[in-house]
Amino acid sequence: MLTRIFPFLSWFSDYTMESLRIDVLAGLTVALVLIPQSMAYAQLAGLPPYYGLYAAFLPPMIAALFGSSRQLATGPVAVVSLMTAASLAPLATAGSEGYIAYAILLALVVGVFQLLLGLLRLGLVVNFLSHPVVNGFTNAAALIIASSQFSKLFGVSVDNAEHHYETIIRVVESAMHYTHWPTLFMGVLAFAIMFALRRINPKIPNVLIAVAVAILLSWAIGFQQDKTVDISGIQSPAAVERIEDFNASVSAIPELSEERTKIQTKLEAAKKAGDTLAVLNAQHDLEIINLRMEEFKHQAHVYRTELREFLFAGIPDPENQLRFVPLEKAAGEPDQVWRIKVGNSSLDTDNLLMMGGGAVVGSIPQGLPSLSMPKINLGVFLQLFPYAVIISLLGFMEAISIAKAMAAKTGQRLDPDQELIGQGLANILGSMGKSYPVSGSFSRSAVNLQAGAISGLSSVFTAVTVVIVLLFFTPLLFHLPQAVLAAVIMMAVIGLINVKGFIHAWRAQWYDGAISIITFVATLAFAPHLDKGIMVGVVLSLAVFLYKSMRPRVVSLSRHEDEALRSSFDHQLAECRYVDLVRFDGPLFFANASYLEDKINERIRDKKDLKHIIIAANGISDMDASGEESLSLLIDRCRSAGIDISLSGVNEAVNKVLKRTHLLEKVGSDYIFPTMERAICAVHDDAHRGGLEKQCPLTTVCRITYEVEN
Repeated sequence: MLTRIFPFLSWFSDYTMESLRIDVLAGLTVALVLIPQSMAYAQLAGLPPYYGLYAAFLPPMIAALFGSSRQLATGPVAVVSLMTAASLAPLATAGSEGYIAYAILLALVVGVFQLLLGLLRLGLVVNFLSHPVVNGFTNAAALIIASSQFSKLFGVSVDNAEHHYETIIRVVESAMHYTHWPTLFMGVLAFAIMFALRRINPKIPNVLIAVAVAILLSWAIGFQQDKTVDISGIQSPAAVERIEDFNASVSAIPELSEERTKIQTKLEAAKKAGDTLAVLNAQHDLEIINLRMEEFKHQAHVYRTELREFLFAGIPDPENQLRFVPLEKAAGEPDQVWRIKVGNSSLDTDNLLMMGGGAVVGSIPQGLPSLSMPKINLGVFLQLFPYAVIISLLGFMEAISIAKAMAAKTGQRLDPDQELIGQGLANILGSMGKSYPVSGSFSRSAVNLQAGAISGLSSVFTAVTVVIVLLFFTPLLFHLPQAVLAAVIMMAVIGLINVKGFIHAWRAQWYDGAISIITFVATLAFAPHLDKGIMVGVVLSLAVFLYKSMRPRVVSLSRHEDEALRSSFDHQLAECRYVDLVRFDGPLFFANASYLEDKINERIRDKKDLKHIIIAANGISDMDASGEESLSLLIDRCRSAGIDISLSGVNEAVNKVLKRTHLLEKVGSDYIFPTMERAICAVHDDAHRGGLEKQCPLTTVCRITYEVEN
């Protein structure tokens, strides 16, 4: 009982000091990969990079202690980070305080859902996400993740559009107008280092080395060049005018938002009072406010885009203060090109931030985050729940597939429901430490396995290493270029691209391949609304399942060369004129009962000499009341038409239904056979008496012969 509640107690039954040494080294090795990756994935989720570190110290430890896999490395992962950003985009601006609060609450919701699934032993619910759907989604997500980093790689800033492809078009247009070459160089350098070291030796911590080299180079060359200046230092009337226009548009939005809140309060009061006229007036005012807010948001977007396109040269004045003039008016080629840093909030005209270099991670709060329960708002909780379900299932699918692959190598016993409990607790307790949703990582789990991790203590040591970094070494990360984090993300998601998965699914069943491709296209088309792409795939999978259940295979059997009874249609075999051996592949229930009737009626209509029908019930796994009623009517119809009917290979479940409904008595014990061979032997002579068939296709191999006209 203790080991079921605390699975980690089983680690120590034969644990030695040598095992401890191996786990310590494995934990440190994983931490070297986790620290830069977690910061990159937090950025992908729309959060400040250091929130990745917050998600990397409690969740790995909790998931290892309460999960069933001893080598699974939990923490921030690419797909879950992208889903987090997609889920929260409609609720708040990325990076804002509200957005961060929602991300932490989302981790709690995900954790609660996963924990409930685990406690109720409902891990099988993950099967609703079929392999073709996951393959299509994962490939699309990999492309979306990689392309979402282009702006950081080229050193440009753009507003997100309604669709992801529109955002990428904006990035390309902005990059054509201006690319910050040192930023691009940093990203390419990081790519080259990681790729080269991976080729030389996969065990080398290539990500850590790339990050360390980039930090040192960034510090040495002064990669970041930010200056603050009064608006009077901007020697461009057009730029000054746009700053004022932008501030006016942005400032109007909060005022309208407050006004909208007041009108909504009036609307609720009018609804309670039953004042129809007041309700209509409030709704009208609300629509006007919403339209005005959309108008100001659009204006702010236009002005923000124009401000980002202004390029300046820095000219020292007599007091050695920089004055910024438009690039086209500068004399000669300037040493640096400066841009105005524009975000979503209004610009401080006394302290405008001018960027003359690349973007870096910047200051990271030193120390651990305070542990506290996220503030729970029921309305937001319910709004996040549909996204949390998708993230939970996707995250768990990723974690359990990795854990199964490792368990196959180590011979370890794996419990999917216990793994759900571990992942759920990791997200719940992680949210108390300011973590966003996490899951099992393929790359870090592989590193953990290669390092020889023996127990989940390796993940505990990984978490301890992250804690030490947060306490003492965060200043070292200040100069880390954002482009390098983008390169880390892009390098990591290359492994998610699996074109062979589409081919494999198509070879298995053409409709599985089609579902995978449609899910892929839909996810790309609907991005950043990734849940819609998954929903398309799930609906298609269920539709195919229902269609196949409603129209199962109903085939006539004949003797094949291997002496087995096989489908006459598939193998080009002749059929017996007098006996039809019909196999029904699937449970006989309300959705397909009439389909069996239709197929039997077709055979009666087409075969004029038919005397006996044997229903090979080997494929009928179960039967409900509708199926039993349909079979009873079918027996009556056949016998009234002068055609005998028998059953063969009836399993226990179906046999019990036949007994309880007394259909067994109606069929007759002489017409129930244990095997198809016994049924053929019993009915063959009587059905062929006086017949003209020289060779019976049920006892002899008879191929269909085609007459060729000259």
